[in-house]
Amino acid sequence: MLSFMKKIIGEEQDRKLKKYRSIVEEINQLEPSMKKLSDDELKNKTNQFQERLENGETLDDLKTEAFAVVREASERVLGLRHYDVQLIGGLAINDNNISEMATGEGKTLVASLPSYLRALEKKGVHVITVNEYLARRDRDLIGKVHEFLGLTVGLNVPNLSPAQKKQAYLADITYGIGSEFGFDFLRDNMVYKLGDRVCQRPYNFAIIDEIDSVLIDEAKTPLIIAGKTTVNPKLYHICAKVAKSFKENEDYIYDREARSVNFTDQGITKIERSFGIDNLYDLDHQTLYHFVLQGLRARVMFERDVDYIVDEGQVKLVDMYTGRIMEGRTLSDGLHQAIEAKEGLEITEENKTQATITIQNFFRMYNALSGMTGTAKTEEKEFQMLYNMHVIQIPTNKPKIREDYPDQIYRSVDEKYLAVAKEVAKRHEYGQPVLVGTTSIIQSETVARYLDEMRLPYEILNAKSIENEVKLISLAGQKNQITIATNMAGRGTDIMLGEGVSEVGGLHVLGTEKHESRRIDNQLRGRSGRQGDPGSSQFFLSIEDDMMKRFARDEVEEWQKSLTSDENGLILDKEVSEFVEGIQRLCEDANYAAREYTLKLDDIVNSQRHVIYELRNKVLESEEPLSIAKPMIESSAMQIVDQYCPDYQIPEEWSLSSLNSDLNHLFIHESFYIEPTEVDERKEVVNTVKESAERYISQIEAMDINSKVEAKTKQILLMTIDMRWLGHLDDMTRLKEGIGLRSYSQEDPMRIYQREGYELFEKMYASLEKDVSMHLTKVLRPLFDSDKGEK
Repeated sequence: MLSFMKKIIGEEQDRKLKKYRSIVEEINQLEPSMKKLSDDELKNKTNQFQERLENGETLDDLKTEAFAVVREASERVLGLRHYDVQLIGGLAINDNNISEMATGEGKTLVASLPSYLRALEKKGVHVITVNEYLARRDRDLIGKVHEFLGLTVGLNVPNLSPAQKKQAYLADITYGIGSEFGFDFLRDNMVYKLGDRVCQRPYNFAIIDEIDSVLIDEAKTPLIIAGKTTVNPKLYHICAKVAKSFKENEDYIYDREARSVNFTDQGITKIERSFGIDNLYDLDHQTLYHFVLQGLRARVMFERDVDYIVDEGQVKLVDMYTGRIMEGRTLSDGLHQAIEAKEGLEITEENKTQATITIQNFFRMYNALSGMTGTAKTEEKEFQMLYNMHVIQIPTNKPKIREDYPDQIYRSVDEKYLAVAKEVAKRHEYGQPVLVGTTSIIQSETVARYLDEMRLPYEILNAKSIENEVKLISLAGQKNQITIATNMAGRGTDIMLGEGVSEVGGLHVLGTEKHESRRIDNQLRGRSGRQGDPGSSQFFLSIEDDMMKRFARDEVEEWQKSLTSDENGLILDKEVSEFVEGIQRLCEDANYAAREYTLKLDDIVNSQRHVIYELRNKVLESEEPLSIAKPMIESSAMQIVDQYCPDYQIPEEWSLSSLNSDLNHLFIHESFYIEPTEVDERKEVVNTVKESAERYISQIEAMDINSKVEAKTKQILLMTIDMRWLGHLDDMTRLKEGIGLRSYSQEDPMRIYQREGYELFEKMYASLEKDVSMHLTKVLRPLFDSDKGEK
């Protein structure tokens, strides 16, 4: 069955490539005629294309000629002519697919083709990269081609002024970082004036470079805009001390596979005794539970020089996929402060979530998505399910001659690093440059110690040496060079070979640990053997590596007893390679499950976010916001009836005095009073309140409402929406933490979260309507008073 499916997929891939090759032939046939055009004639093609679209032609009709125009413009402006395989990559992207292209095949130039074609529609194209350096580089390089052809090109990176951002979004093609586009969406839904929005039109078409990094690796962490709130430093330090005293499997359980911690009953008792309380699960102690849990997470789940570094008294997060410092990024909900307490640092202000969205739900707002990367095939199923994108493997321009050697797997970490040092020394002896790939700062420094013992010269490229990145990458392909690097050398990095390096075998990549995804291993291998260059790669592993400990601790301990190895600790059992591959797939499955879980949780909040943002935008865009507030008055009045005259009580139990009091605060057109002796069924109360609400609304509608009143109403609506929504996000975070505690019940935690989240949202929305209605009385009272005075 599996081979049959592979055959079907393979045939589909071949069919698409065959179709693209025939279009490439048509583009090539146009090349001589394009070369005859003057610069002005070539530039004018853009105007002609746009006129043809206005006259009813489609992008498909223009595709072949548009690609030929871009190829010619690129050759004139940059001196770079697209290879045929680059044209194929561009055609695949234009069809909303992912072009999987090997390192060094010129993906940046590929994006120039579909971005130009789609920009002709004047709806905007976003070309998204993984960091600011690449965004600026691509905008400056490829942007020249598009500007030559008469299109406007923008750049969207952090720390731009609102005016610069608006200009960037209005451009035909906008380069930028994926997270920044997402943050702008959130910020645009927090503004108080319509003109303060930076993105003024719908999300149309996006091309995502290194798409697997943006949509897979970064997708476990939602985008969060947070505001600073004051904290209790003493409580963080106390909780850090308490967390230090906890013992694994006695006071807490650490699930390494899922990267989660939970207290045992014994741990809960320990906390209750430490703080002198009876029941940690009481609502009064919810905040304390949160603080202690974050203290434990900081201690157990976050490791210094792996997940973060301490630099000048500050905790700085390290991106596990790129090895780079995530400048300006902090952990939310007190986790960052818990790490500061663990490290004995000064506690900074806590980040309180003000707006949040997952990467997946943001990018699903685009009408069309596409992308490119060197490694996507292993995650094709996820791309298909979430975004309806297929991965098209594009042939290389020149045959790949890099040699990928089988993994060497050792019994212990020490034996592995000794073997790595010997292998580096052997290759260094005859001048071959070596790139040693590591998964963390700690590991890169460990490798360095072993090379020091053998007196080998090297350079280290990790988050601590980022300022030398360009220099170190430029040297990495030179003769005799040894470079130890974290994942920073994995993406968007072309290592050029120095003189005489081809003769000694090209760049040798030596991986020292398998990553959590085969894709990232393949990216590391891909630093070598670009564009038909010679090169080689090999991984040196041990069964004591972190991935083995996380996903197969018990199996490894059992298996170690029967393993056979040589005098250097190299394991001779053939099945060990299959075992390691199996563990890596387990790891990939666990990461997929984490992304799926995050997305499912956000899908629930996403439907709520949609309601709130739709209401907020309606208010923002309205010239008569009072018309939005009026229906809330009757709704609020009915809530007051439900509160004081519930249908499950008999009339004698109703609190009519409270009902009268609240409705007199809500209605200012007349004195409201229901005599307890005059009603004997709920229907009468409902009808009386409804009639009064309708009279009140009718009187508002009859008034001469000026722009000042409308402006104040708009302010009330926006401020109330924001205040209630922020509180709701906080409630949803606490609910998310709490559902893990209820896993003992037979009910699915996701279902609990969905049901109780909906109940919280209904309650929040009711409070929002009531707050608006009550605040509105202050704006309307002067109008009613002047009306009475005139009468």
